[in-house]
Amino acid sequence: MKKGTVCEGIIERVDFPNKGIVHIPEEDKDVIVKNGIPGQKIRFVINKFKKGKAEGRLLEVLEKSPLETREPVCSIFPECGGCMYQTMPYEEQVKMKEGQIRRIMDEAVQGEYVFEGVKSSPKEFGYRNKMEFSFGDEYKDGPLSLGLHKKGSTYDVLTAADCRLVHEDMNRILVCVLEYFKERNVSYYKKMQHVGYLRHLLLRRGDTTGEILVSLVTTTQEEHDLEPLVKELLELELEGKIVGILHILNDSLADVVKSDETRILYGQDSFYEKLLGLEFKITPFSFFQPNTRGAEVLYETVREYIGDIHDMTVFDLFSGTGTISQVLAPVAKQVVGVEIVEEAVEAAKENAARNGISNCKFIAGDVFQVLDELEEKPDVIVLDPPRDGIHPKALPKILSYGVDRIVYISCKMTSLARDLEMMQIAGYRVEKMTAVDQFCETVHCEVVALMTRGDKD
Repeated sequence: MKKGTVCEGIIERVDFPNKGIVHIPEEDKDVIVKNGIPGQKIRFVINKFKKGKAEGRLLEVLEKSPLETREPVCSIFPECGGCMYQTMPYEEQVKMKEGQIRRIMDEAVQGEYVFEGVKSSPKEFGYRNKMEFSFGDEYKDGPLSLGLHKKGSTYDVLTAADCRLVHEDMNRILVCVLEYFKERNVSYYKKMQHVGYLRHLLLRRGDTTGEILVSLVTTTQEEHDLEPLVKELLELELEGKIVGILHILNDSLADVVKSDETRILYGQDSFYEKLLGLEFKITPFSFFQPNTRGAEVLYETVREYIGDIHDMTVFDLFSGTGTISQVLAPVAKQVVGVEIVEEAVEAAKENAARNGISNCKFIAGDVFQVLDELEEKPDVIVLDPPRDGIHPKALPKILSYGVDRIVYISCKMTSLARDLEMMQIAGYRVEKMTAVDQFCETVHCEVVALMTRGDKD
């Protein structure tokens, strides 16, 4: 096989994340082809070799998979990169993710462990409480679009007017904002030339409260009167209620959603969401699990895995807005949360006070540095790191406490597999593991592992 060779084959399975495996009998080799579904017959071109493995780019789906028994539920599938598997029944998606986790974890875990399967999300569609939409065009010099990037493209943006991952309220807001700027012929920010005005639309909606926070992200390169937009948004017929409209100014060269300055155009700069009987204030950039109902399943699992923590001090590292800390606080002596995003820590403190929880302490800072300054010693540790896992310098410090139990929550199973290597060398063994599918229709899944310290016999 050489670069440029065009092949046909059937995707035998899909490995995490989104790696279709196609066997080529003539060469007796497997090729990795992304963006497919198990069982599809595809045509693809060999485009690179990585670590001796051939990778191909999907050209065409020649035959649908036997697993594809549903019609697409939105107008931009399969071109959109937002979700992958909506033509597969949800039970098949869960089965596929279970296989992906087992293939990775069976290799990473030393010795026997109990795998308790994948827990389904209570809602398959309309589950996301947060969405970052991008401004752009669907093709070069085309009309303004607002939505999600085309699969495999950094530039082309498809208008997500009927996205099924979010509540219909978000779609109505998106259409209103897009039409407003289209009518006025307003420019979008071009990443290569660094010119233009419109960057992102960040929407957050409480699944249990219906409260909506609208954040328009622009550069400072132009000035536009946004009052008519505010008026139009507030006149929309929505199931929920807009509680805040923000104008976030961002002149960063990087294509990230961040704030140099935030102006409140209407209402407040936060909204409230409820989870397991607790209430949480959420600001535009503070981390909160994107699937509220799925998060309840996840945190109930964490509570079960952590066991009896009566009279114990729990460290909740990478604590976000303090959701896990506050879920565990009623049955612990004390919970110490550490989070690098200061805005999230302030929200966590406010949330704890609002929920009448007094035995939580939240510290803003990098876990790697904060652990050196803490006087408290943990009895149990909960880890919920970002997608890339725990920094290799921070992990030895965490392990040096020598606690009997660690619960690790991972939104990227390959990061967990990597971190397990050091944890097992330090004397921890994986007792049991499960997963919660918080990201239906997509390649992602949340994995929870309980690790205990002791003999490996």
